Amino acid sequence: MPASRSLLRRALLSALLALPLSASLPLPSFAGDLAPPATADEAYGKRLFESLRNAHSEVEGRAIENAIWEMWMAQAPTEEVARSIRDAMDARESYDYTRALALLDAAVTAAPDYAEAWNQRAFVRFLREDFEGSLTDIDHALQLEPRHFGALSGRALVLMRFGRMEAAQRALREAVAIHPWLKERALIIPEPGEILPAPGGRDI
Repeated sequence: MPASRSLLRRALLSALLALPLSASLPLPSFAGDLAPPATADEAYGKRLFESLRNAHSEVEGRAIENAIWEMWMAQAPTEEVARSIRDAMDARESYDYTRALALLDAAVTAAPDYAEAWNQRAFVRFLREDFEGSLTDIDHALQLEPRHFGALSGRALVLMRFGRMEAAQRALREAVAIHPWLKERALIIPEPGEILPAPGGRDI
């Protein structure tokens, strides 16, 4: 590995490790911005993801991203599960991670096939610095929803915490291939001689 690339990796990891885990910071993408539910079918979801890949501006990309988060929230199998997740998010924003985790434990138990329950619990575990548990929950979420750019970016952040930079970069590139305007795209490290396309490009 070239010396300059090694230094860049170490600098990136050091910067990430220095960040405080505080809900007052801008939330990473896998935290989600879950708006009120909106009923949607699979065809609608496919159109959203296609539109996301083809978004021409950050404003357009963010609007489509929010619509996808709404869709994921709407996939809660029961109102009780949806309410548990909303209450957990409220608890998380109030720094009550113990209550948030208890609510999400209940949601995962009640709806083990619901990807967003696993993703939301992954984020709370990340905030509690339970990185192994967070990664396990992220893997569950991605098994259920492979297009989950939030879970993929979460996987990258957790892997960076473990110092697994190459695996983290692979996860980031997968996420950005789905969502070119993802906030974490700035963490992608170009390969030697590689010129990264502008957001909205097809190949990362």
